[in-house]
Amino acid sequence: MSLDKKRHLVHRESSPLSIVRQCEILEIHRSGIYFKPKHESVLNLHLMRLIDEKFLDCPFYGVPRMTTWLREDMGYFINPKRIERLYKLMGLQTIYPKKKLSKRNQLHKVYPYLLKNLKIVRPNQVWQTDITYIPLNRGFMYMIAIIDVYSRKVLHWSISNTMNVEWCAQVYQDTVEQYGCPEILNTDQGSQFTSPIFTKISMDNNIKISMDGKGRALDNIYIERFWRALKYEHIYLNPANGGVELYEGVRKYIDFYNKERRHTSIGNITPDKCFEQMKNVS
Repeated sequence: MSLDKKRHLVHRESSPLSIVRQCEILEIHRSGIYFKPKHESVLNLHLMRLIDEKFLDCPFYGVPRMTTWLREDMGYFINPKRIERLYKLMGLQTIYPKKKLSKRNQLHKVYPYLLKNLKIVRPNQVWQTDITYIPLNRGFMYMIAIIDVYSRKVLHWSISNTMNVEWCAQVYQDTVEQYGCPEILNTDQGSQFTSPIFTKISMDNNIKISMDGKGRALDNIYIERFWRALKYEHIYLNPANGGVELYEGVRKYIDFYNKERRHTSIGNITPDKCFEQMKNVS
């Protein structure tokens, strides 16, 4: 049965089963029933795609340098204010410290970075999570993923048309329920991850909270590498026409990534094999 047909079998009010349970029975993530991509003008969508690809290679490009690149190299004579707006819409932050441009909520507590000089030797020792912009043919959406650093296994992911903290927290809670608790969860300093709604899950489960230092490009590098692989190996090659198609394509890619794509950094085996082997040893 196709994903689209499964979505129509989910009943929000008439069923005695919760939406969560209905999605479990149908083997779809509950984010799969909320696919309404955000839309922008054709020009903005094209610029966002160009920005996204360039930013993967040059995460130190702020608005002025990106504007110059788009003007001088790509031939788009656009206003920096447009690029600044698109950066905010895409959730992009350059890797160097900036005054008053951080998306961190100043009222939220920021935690220290715990991974410096830490030897990561087993699954569920450290997880990393992040949000990224995903382009579509006629719109865009956001994706969150949680990765086990030791094995590189993508433990859980979700797609949405918003970046709200409740969405992020639910994905985190679902991952803990499925895989148990990591010793450390590492994130950036985005407002979703510094929110008490999100950090409460870590505190309730005695999970240490680690956050990237401002302006450090390598602190959350494993999830960043996954984003690069996902986009270059799937998203850019197979631009989706809508949320359902995007979900199905990402699901298939992550299945390939976990079960078939070998990583030299973990002994030329797959993330699934590495995760299960070491979990059984420990």
